[in-house]
Amino acid sequence: MSTPTLTGRRKAATVLIALGPERSSQVLRHLSQSEVEEVVLEVLKIGSLGEEQTSQVIEEFYELAAAQDYLAMGGAEYARELLVKALGEERASEVFTRLAERARPRPFDFLRHTDPGQLTTFLLEENPQTIALVLAHLPPPLAATILKSLPQDLGADVAIRLAGMDRIAPEVVAAVEASLQHRMGGVLTTDYTRVGGAEFMAKVLSQADRGTEKAILEALEEHDADLATEVRRLLFTFEDLSLLDDRSLQRVLREVDLKDLPAALKNASPELQEQIFRNLSQRSAEMLREEMSLLGPIRSRQIHEAQQRIVAVVRRLEEQEEIIVEREGGDTDG
Repeated sequence: MSTPTLTGRRKAATVLIALGPERSSQVLRHLSQSEVEEVVLEVLKIGSLGEEQTSQVIEEFYELAAAQDYLAMGGAEYARELLVKALGEERASEVFTRLAERARPRPFDFLRHTDPGQLTTFLLEENPQTIALVLAHLPPPLAATILKSLPQDLGADVAIRLAGMDRIAPEVVAAVEASLQHRMGGVLTTDYTRVGGAEFMAKVLSQADRGTEKAILEALEEHDADLATEVRRLLFTFEDLSLLDDRSLQRVLREVDLKDLPAALKNASPELQEQIFRNLSQRSAEMLREEMSLLGPIRSRQIHEAQQRIVAVVRRLEEQEEIIVEREGGDTDG
């Protein structure tokens, strides 16, 4: 009954299609932007689904969900017993194997509930590359707190290494974990894992104050201008225009080329569209609505380019301190 010919991504897309647009949109809210893009792209690739294949995927999804519920109710033995009764020994073992694969502990989980001050003190005894490795495995808010607490020069060095990090060998992770575990407890193992990178760095900076953000971006700029540009791009997206107050948004709209707005708003959320309309003059808003209604099919690349030109205006005005972006999860103290 399994579907070995389907990738995990294809199975996820199949489930979303079966759930329908409304429920699928609720599921997508819990995924990262990159995960959303991957699964939505897979949805677009699926022309049609056979009834048998869809049923198999839904059945697998249901079994995994049921197993997780059983685990939550009564632990592993209880879950296994119920699954064996419902599915048989062989099928229950398959479900448990998949569930165990998904539930493997993440590296450095034992540090996630450690006091940030205590953790910073321990990490100060490590070299910048080791600190970057640890931060890459922590939740962005905790990583931001620790990064902010490091001496400025050390923090900049760690940020550069963190942003440029890609794949780390499991033996390296294990060695660092063992060293910290000797003092703090807990040893984890891992396979090759993609960690750090520009996207993670942007998430960290979105949780930091403006002073820390500015210092780290300047250090990145000196070290790798292209990497700094990528982090800046990820740090503020077009939809983040909704974070601007009306006065700041009006300032941005005075600077942008209004010809970019119809394309930029093509796939924007209704809330953001209304926010833009509200901060234009009545005449400009009416013209924009008319242009959008007349806008035919447009390539996603053109939409992206129009949005990026507007985002560039926001970045410039923020750097010139003419507007303030109230980022979610951070503060604006400079």
